Amino acid sequence: MKDLTGKPIAITGASAGIGRATAIACAQAGMPVAVSARREDKLIELVEEIKKLGGRAIAVPGNVDNQADCDRLIERCIAEFGSIYSVYANAGYGYECTIANLTDRDVREMFDTNFFGTLNTIRAALPHLQKANQGHILICSSCLAKSAMPYHGCYSATKVAQDHIARCLRIELRKTGIRTSCIFPIGTATEFFGAKAARAGHTPSPRPPGAFTQPPERVANAIVACLRRPKPEVWTSHLARIAFCCANLSPRFTDAMLARYNTARHH
Repeated sequence: MKDLTGKPIAITGASAGIGRATAIACAQAGMPVAVSARREDKLIELVEEIKKLGGRAIAVPGNVDNQADCDRLIERCIAEFGSIYSVYANAGYGYECTIANLTDRDVREMFDTNFFGTLNTIRAALPHLQKANQGHILICSSCLAKSAMPYHGCYSATKVAQDHIARCLRIELRKTGIRTSCIFPIGTATEFFGAKAARAGHTPSPRPPGAFTQPPERVANAIVACLRRPKPEVWTSHLARIAFCCANLSPRFTDAMLARYNTARHH
């Protein structure tokens, strides 16, 4: 089991939800933390909370759509803490819309943040990890990477892309000391659902049933456990993992179940 004390981590999308909870959990595990997001005020609050808990943290506001901002996050992390051990590409958002009504702009903007933002974050950190010949890349995908959900086609597509990038990195970096892990959260009690509804211009849709909902701290603790004992995929629900695996074994049955779920939600 790896001792994480003194091993710096940079986290994007850290102003709320899973990113914020992960920053706190990593700091409590002894990791210096560099946090990034667009909302500087939220980052400052997070840094102050971490410091009160006895941890070390810095805020580096930025947008993952911009490669220069991602570069600056990593540079500040190294300047402040002397190195970087891990990077968590967590920034992303969802948008509830039918495929027929998605505009090119909708699709490009979501891919810019969810997918290219992940690439921008990894590209900024990877040369430093390769130079040190050690480190851990974390990518926040989604359970919907394993099976698409109606009205979430574009979001699912970005998450599939993240999953595939993570797998390729694991293989390409296999002979180095760098590990890559993909995170597959189920429905998480964060700002995600409200923000998704606001973008779509309607009231928030119901969150997934209780068995498929979790607090962000559960994901954060699983990530810290993965940093200590690296593994390819991080799931926080065995039930969800089995369900999504089974969904791909019988597309016709899965389509029928999703159609029933879709009818119940929108009528």
